[in-house]
Amino acid sequence: MRILIGCETSGVVRRAMAARGHDVWSCDLLPAEDGSNRHIVCDIRDILGDGWDMLAVMHPPCTRLCNSGVRWLFGPPKNPPAEARGQERAAWAEMPEEQRLLIMWRLLDEGAALFSACWNAPIARVAIENPVMHRHAKERIVNYRKPDQTVQPWWFGDAAFKATSFYLRGLPKLQPTNRLQPPKAGTDAHKRWSIVHRASPGSERWRLRSRTYQGIAEAMAAQWPAAAMEVAA
Repeated sequence: MRILIGCETSGVVRRAMAARGHDVWSCDLLPAEDGSNRHIVCDIRDILGDGWDMLAVMHPPCTRLCNSGVRWLFGPPKNPPAEARGQERAAWAEMPEEQRLLIMWRLLDEGAALFSACWNAPIARVAIENPVMHRHAKERIVNYRKPDQTVQPWWFGDAAFKATSFYLRGLPKLQPTNRLQPPKAGTDAHKRWSIVHRASPGSERWRLRSRTYQGIAEAMAAQWPAAAMEVAA
């Protein structure tokens, strides 16, 4: 199958799909961490119509769409959001609150537009990873519907907590492959499993929080193309 992995720089899902013989490419505004020549640096919307059999959007910018970000629509953050324009970030501290709020709502519109473009792409099979959204985001997404499932890395053999929701079109829910037994809360093991949530603030925090766990990537590669080809046959 010809597969596009959108909003991925790590290459984890791309490599898992490629290992099973698919013609797979990743795409992001940033270059690939592994230096692969099967990574396209561009806005994903520029290539959605290029004849893909499957689209998996792994880490679309979601800060403005998810529940944890809704508060900034009514009380702008003290520090400028990373998605703001350079001149906006430079002037953020001196801006009136009303102007900062207008920027936050614009960023919400931009995030919803990207999600909508991917969700409604002219591709038969689509999977988009995204946290639970607030109502203002849902209202802005064309043909929005609830996520089809929420999985955990430990369902697929990775000792970690990270609730991951998938919006699916033309693809089945992922089936667990190697369920582990989660450790009890308060134990050292539980703290190790919570590394994503306990990550210290910093320039690399986003990279840790967005990376797809290997077990989930392997499950995607094993289950989704196979299900699609079975239907086609």
